[in-house]
Amino acid sequence: MDQTLEIMVKAAACKYIQAKVQQEQGAGLRLTIKKTGCSGFSYAPSIVTEALPDDVVIKIEEGLVLFIDPKWLSVFHHLIIDYVEDDKSGLKQKRLTFTNPNEGERCGCGESFYLGD
Repeated sequence: MDQTLEIMVKAAACKYIQAKVQQEQGAGLRLTIKKTGCSGFSYAPSIVTEALPDDVVIKIEEGLVLFIDPKWLSVFHHLIIDYVEDDKSGLKQKRLTFTNPNEGERCGCGESFYLGD
């Protein structure tokens, strides 16, 4: 697979991630996907101090580096990351959101998604 990867990190997400990386004295944000939830998969972002040996490293801007689990490159292509205030449950919560045209259906709660065969 071509290593070209298009990921958009919106301004609010960029600011939030940069602050978290600085606060936790990390090197960047690692993106991977884990098996979980009703539909099978969910995003598992984490602040890390270094890339894993096989990670694809993408510098978004000064102070924001993404480390991508190579297993999921095709799934992350065209991913949009944002940071929004969510009021679904009646409690205002701020969180990272992931909009991805490569996902299948999402579960009812919106926390997990299906990946086709």
